[in-house]
Amino acid sequence: MTGYIIAGILLAVCTVLIIRLVILRREIRLLKDELTRNLDPEYNRQITVTLLDRGLNSLAAEINRSLDYQRRLKRDAVRAENDLRQSVSDIAHDLRTPMTVIKGNLQLLTQEEQLSPGGKEHLAICCEKADVLKDMADAFFELSVLESDDAAAELRTVNLTKLLMQFLADSEAAIRLHGLEPEIVLPEKTLSIKADEQMLLRMLGNVLNNILKYAKDTFRLEAKQEGACCTVSFSNTVPAEQMPDPARMFLRSYRADASRSGGGAGLGLFIVRLLAEKQNAQVSAFAEDNILTLQMQFPLADAVH
Repeated sequence: MTGYIIAGILLAVCTVLIIRLVILRREIRLLKDELTRNLDPEYNRQITVTLLDRGLNSLAAEINRSLDYQRRLKRDAVRAENDLRQSVSDIAHDLRTPMTVIKGNLQLLTQEEQLSPGGKEHLAICCEKADVLKDMADAFFELSVLESDDAAAELRTVNLTKLLMQFLADSEAAIRLHGLEPEIVLPEKTLSIKADEQMLLRMLGNVLNNILKYAKDTFRLEAKQEGACCTVSFSNTVPAEQMPDPARMFLRSYRADASRSGGGAGLGLFIVRLLAEKQNAQVSAFAEDNILTLQMQFPLADAVH
């Protein structure tokens, strides 16, 4: 009789332990699921457990304290990033006005006939550096606006062929001033893409500025259809020793020659990438036989549903 009682007690104890183990496993699984959900920045809930277990409740409390601390760190990081971005925007905005005044006065000085040859040489250097500073201020201001603007791009059907021809006509003076002879390759068929026209023009302008800085004698602009997309390519010859890293060209502040002084902030192509992302477009770069090619790829208008 005693044996049956002991066996019954052991069976009951084992049953309770098994049930508790099953519940514990379920609680651990729920903890894991909650931790996974907390990876989402929009998810903000405390972890709770239903099992009355001191160790498990203590673990949940520690996890909640850790999650609260991480959320505070994220909030502080976001606030610091926003403050820094606003500071950059304010500084860039404040620099643009005096830089415009400085450039205007330097241009007036170039008309002075009493300047010595040495003075004219120094003035030319000042004009060049003033242009660089103004371009940098404009780039920082544009970047701060882009990164803080969450508004979606206004994607519409754009006649790419017509837009490129107009862009080249508007840029002819700058191209000729740099002594470049462009090779233009456009298809006979009109290409229409889905894009924000103003953003696209800014992308083209930034890529062309990069071409004007580094191309010698000529560059190639080509637009063509590739499947359901349209590719716009800018290509120019680059000496092997000056070839940049194509995989990094669209990164923030990347410059092929880190020791180069006075060449700008290196933000132009990064801004191109940001503008592309806002339009569901892609940018890339590759080098082959000393030819560097920058590409922008947009979906065709009739391929977007």
